[in-house]
Amino acid sequence: MYKGAMRSGMILLCGLMFSGALWAESCPMWRPERLQLEISTLKNQLERWDVAYHQQGNSLVEDEVYDGLQKKLQMWQRCAGAVPEDEFTPLLPPGKVPHPVAHTGLRKLPDSVAVAQWLNGRRDLWIQPKVDGVAITLVYRDGTLVSAISRGNGLKGENWLEKVRAIPAVPTNVNGAPQTLTLQGELFLKVNGHQQKIHGGINARSKVAGALMKNTLSPVLQQIGLFVWAWPDGPQDMAQRLRQLAGMGFPLALAYSQPVTSLAEVQQWREHWHQAALPFVTDGVVIHQARSPQGRYWQARPADWAVAWKYPPTQQIARVKGIDFNVGRTGKVAVMLRLDPIRLDDKWVARVNLGSLMRWRQWEVVPGDQVAISLMGHGIPHLSKVVWRGTERSAPNAPSAERYHPLSCFSWQPDCRQQFLARLVWLSGSQGLGFRGVSESTWRALIDQGLVRYLLDWLTLTPEQLMSTPGIGDKRGQRIYRQFQQARQQPFARWLIALGVPLSSQQAMALKNWHQAQQMPPEAWRKMTGIGEKRAQQISGFLRHPPLLALISTLEFLGVSGFSPRITPVSDPDAGS
Repeated sequence: MYKGAMRSGMILLCGLMFSGALWAESCPMWRPERLQLEISTLKNQLERWDVAYHQQGNSLVEDEVYDGLQKKLQMWQRCAGAVPEDEFTPLLPPGKVPHPVAHTGLRKLPDSVAVAQWLNGRRDLWIQPKVDGVAITLVYRDGTLVSAISRGNGLKGENWLEKVRAIPAVPTNVNGAPQTLTLQGELFLKVNGHQQKIHGGINARSKVAGALMKNTLSPVLQQIGLFVWAWPDGPQDMAQRLRQLAGMGFPLALAYSQPVTSLAEVQQWREHWHQAALPFVTDGVVIHQARSPQGRYWQARPADWAVAWKYPPTQQIARVKGIDFNVGRTGKVAVMLRLDPIRLDDKWVARVNLGSLMRWRQWEVVPGDQVAISLMGHGIPHLSKVVWRGTERSAPNAPSAERYHPLSCFSWQPDCRQQFLARLVWLSGSQGLGFRGVSESTWRALIDQGLVRYLLDWLTLTPEQLMSTPGIGDKRGQRIYRQFQQARQQPFARWLIALGVPLSSQQAMALKNWHQAQQMPPEAWRKMTGIGEKRAQQISGFLRHPPLLALISTLEFLGVSGFSPRITPVSDPDAGS
């Protein structure tokens, strides 16, 4: 069943630790009427998914998405001043068949600190993979399977005996069992060599639940396995219990249970099973005390003799706080989503790059939407899908794609700030003139002081102007001034790249000076290695662009190397100077 049906306890403030500070997802800034409408709309959607899942066996949404939205609903209910339903009461109907022993829930521990606290003072501890499947109670009398009950609400569930008898992995008869044998375990989808860290959940739980809840016998039943994780009133010695279970035909618990005595051992097995090739999907580990109370004392709430420590989810649900449109040096607009911080693997994610304006319009994501975020290769945050759109949606004003291009914003204007700043950062970077200690914040300060309004204004700044700029100071101002003056002697090829001419360093080095470059027709550029027809037209257009020519005049006036007013009538870089 959905893990959301077994809700883990939630810290009231939804606190998240980030770099030693408390980050918390705050209540949405909505009118009370809208908050109630959002709660009602999301609750109705979850209930529709529940009906499809629990009555028809159809999973219309990924497990992690469902779980994340259910937690979101609980938070909104708290924001509205309402008390959510019992954290551990499932949304599905309780069922009609009583469990002989109640299904206890598992308290989910958030981190290693909580695990260490729980371990402190406890003895005879064992660890197992937390198999991701559907919980079941099996009852054998005189060695024959007589009852199979779904988890339901932990006290009552549905009669699944007919379906379970069709699962080859569940013995219908066992040898050496007591007269009455009650077992609790997980029906799971059998897989070959599943590596949880790489493959994720693959929606295995939903496939099992769908097969068990269909009206007809599904072929998927042949692919279901059983992991027994509890034997109420069984032997108190864990090693003996595991051996007896294996002898009766339930071998997996013996194969995947290990004694542990410390947090380090728990971490070692957790990491091992997270990466190991296993025959089932897992979503964490379970730590058991060997001894537990008699079954008649078990209750449908988290037990105190077993806890779960889940793996970092492969994707998380996050609220979009805002959308930033960043214009780069070449005029491309990159769309960045600002999120309520979420934890994925070992990192916190508060921003995700959505890509171009076209991709943003395809996603139709706006502030307030709930999105699923996952990590791609090299740990890069990635938008998987928009999982929930609010009832009231307003798209932010986006920049015009036609306004920005490779030939726009060579000078400061209110709507050119981002691209102009990006041009300056590129000019001073390692691929350009290689200034040390001149960062984006330096250029921003000079722009804010009104000292840089055109791309080359910095060439004529005085030491006093630099030193008086906030955030620069005397010593740094002197160092920056010397670099600015020395830039006049930089090689011509570096200047071409710094100005943004679409050439590689090797292509730029084939040119002697500015006049040679400007006089070359497109067909001459095409003779260079790596330059095709389209690039040749781009280069020619760039070199004849009026704002660039104005900059070249400045370089000529200042006597910058390679930009002397002497004309060299050469049309081909191979023809000499």
